[in-house]
Amino acid sequence: MLQIENIYLFLIILPIVSFLYASVGHGGASGYLALMALFSFAPETMKPTALLLNIFVAGISFYYYYKAGHFNKKLFMSFAIASIPLAYFGGTLEVDASIYKKILAVLLIFAILKMLNVFGKESDSITSVKLWQGIIVGGIIGFFSGLIGIGGGIILTPIILLLHWGNMKEAAAVSALFIWVNSAAGLIGQLQSGVSLQSGSFLLVAIALTGGVLGGYYGSKKINNQRLRYILAVVLIIACVKLMFT
Repeated sequence: MLQIENIYLFLIILPIVSFLYASVGHGGASGYLALMALFSFAPETMKPTALLLNIFVAGISFYYYYKAGHFNKKLFMSFAIASIPLAYFGGTLEVDASIYKKILAVLLIFAILKMLNVFGKESDSITSVKLWQGIIVGGIIGFFSGLIGIGGGIILTPIILLLHWGNMKEAAAVSALFIWVNSAAGLIGQLQSGVSLQSGSFLLVAIALTGGVLGGYYGSKKINNQRLRYILAVVLIIACVKLMFT
């Protein structure tokens, strides 16, 4: 667990991370996992805690994006059909700590690129996703969501934008609900496999929600926090390097 002198720094950074992720329609699990890695949380604590935080923050983010009229139900369903059962299955599996850290480090690269706006460009022409494409993409992301403890939005959003399946706001709205269902399925799988949540996890939820509420509200409007996202990208890079070489 954390040393007492580091807890306060962690709690200060946590709502900033949730704010930035919620502003782009994400729950923030990759950011929470990066923070927990920097503060030396054990993998068995990291996974369920990140998924729990995801459920609350992504839920708030989805509410604001849905209310603003950006949700595309058909696009969401094409991914969710396979992602939900596979996220549950991934959540039931145990991963060796060293392998877990390496996989998480690779997935953090997607988060870094997203925060640097590498995937931030929209296309004027939107193409409908085919059902088989949605099943394959959703299934693969869903499995790793449960296995590692992320919601998968940090991977889904770039794919939607790169393949022109939706615009920025649609991608954010779909990803927010995608994260919610995957996180719930993955957490259920983990709990049924014997993993337990620590009592302090719900305190982290309350703190993360303060940033998530503000991020979801302003992100669904027109906020641009690029400078803060660059700072978060640096934090993610540090965490990525630590995970890869420790």
